[in-house]
Amino acid sequence: MLSREERITADSRYYVYSPSRTAMEMFLYPLQCGHFTYLPGYHLSRESFDSFLLLYVQEGTLTLQAQGQTQTASRGQFVLLDCYQPHAYSTDVGWSCLWCHFDGITARHWYQNIISRLGNVFTVPDSQYSVSRLTSLLDMFSSESMIREPLLSKYLTDILTAFLLYVPSDDRVNAHIHMAEKITAYISEHFAEKLTVDRLASLAGLSEYHFIRIFKRQTGFTPHAYILNTQMNTARYLLKNTALSVKDICFSTGFSCESVFCSTFKRREGLSPAQYRERG
Repeated sequence: MLSREERITADSRYYVYSPSRTAMEMFLYPLQCGHFTYLPGYHLSRESFDSFLLLYVQEGTLTLQAQGQTQTASRGQFVLLDCYQPHAYSTDVGWSCLWCHFDGITARHWYQNIISRLGNVFTVPDSQYSVSRLTSLLDMFSSESMIREPLLSKYLTDILTAFLLYVPSDDRVNAHIHMAEKITAYISEHFAEKLTVDRLASLAGLSEYHFIRIFKRQTGFTPHAYILNTQMNTARYLLKNTALSVKDICFSTGFSCESVFCSTFKRREGLSPAQYRERG
């Protein structure tokens, strides 16, 4: 469809899509997407527009207001925005962009992880990869071909994955990311040992306070919770896939007392280890 908004050129096009129930339950999916050219003086302000917005600036400059901040996005930059929150964008010089409002069952998790690393406005080294996926998404609508929802979801997932894989040049952010990756790998190898937060903080070269704060920001869990998750995931696997006794599983997952293991497992799973195995 051709845009009829003021201060958007008449050749600007957009497409509206209604996802199936399956897509809403499983995938990321586009809601509206388009290719717009905005004229100088354009301004939009909204309290809410239930979706997340991804746009790529091809030419010009826009000013973005969101989450109490004012930022500028220029040619070659991406913008990722939570439109559930109040937001506004405008331009004095005009800009053109590819854009897509999207949502999905995991959309907020993608959004939060990406902006925690890159912010709402960012540049990535190989932008063409993400731009090509966004273009392919638009092409699927403009060509009037069969709409394949798993493929739409793949295009969006490819774009967001590329953003997450990019490690920003900020030395501090870079160091925090690598520290969390190093410690989670260490926990995966040594969770059956007696791991303490103090020991992990020492491996990270940080004070215990700063280690806990940074680790939680990068993983979403405290070190203790991450270790416990690893122990429980391993215990569930061993209960379902081996003939090891509950006692052996207790010690092989790092617990020093069978009663503590059983009570912890039941609190987490709602079943004792024996009941969990029987229901397998």
